[in-house]
Amino acid sequence: MSSYNQLLYQIVFGTRHHEKVMIKSGREKLYEYIDGLLRNKKCKPYIINGVSDHLHIITDIHPSVALADLVKDIKLATSLKIREENWFPNFSYWQKGYSAFSYNIDSKERLINYVANQEAHHNEVDTLEELKDLLIENKIDFDERYLE
Repeated sequence: MSSYNQLLYQIVFGTRHHEKVMIKSGREKLYEYIDGLLRNKKCKPYIINGVSDHLHIITDIHPSVALADLVKDIKLATSLKIREENWFPNFSYWQKGYSAFSYNIDSKERLINYVANQEAHHNEVDTLEELKDLLIENKIDFDERYLE
C-alpha cells in the first residue's frame, strides 16, 4: 500500500530581535539556498520570500521530515552560509523560535500571493502585528511577552 499526504505549511521566522539586516541583494541567494535545502529533504517548496527582518516559507513537508528538525536544519545551514558568503554583513543570528501554520491545499494560491507580496504588505503592517494576525487567524493562543 502506498502512502498519500498533503502537508502544506507556512513557516515564519526572523532575525534575532527582528534586526533589519537582510538586505535585498542577499535575499534571493538565501531563498535559493533554502529551496535547495528543502528539496534535499524531499519537501516541495512553493515560495520563499520576506523582508529585512523575517521570512516566510510555503512548502509541502515530506512525511519523513519532522517540522522542528526541518526548521532547525534550515536555520543552522543558512546561518553558516550567510556568514560564509557575507550575504548580510550585519546578520548575527536567527530568532530562537519560529511559527508554523498548516493549511488545506485549497489555500496554496492565496498563500503564495500573500508571501509574494511581503514588501507591499509590510508598508502597512509591521512584523509583530503580522505575527499576531497569523496567530489569531490560526486560533493559536499566545502570550505577547514571548513574541519576538
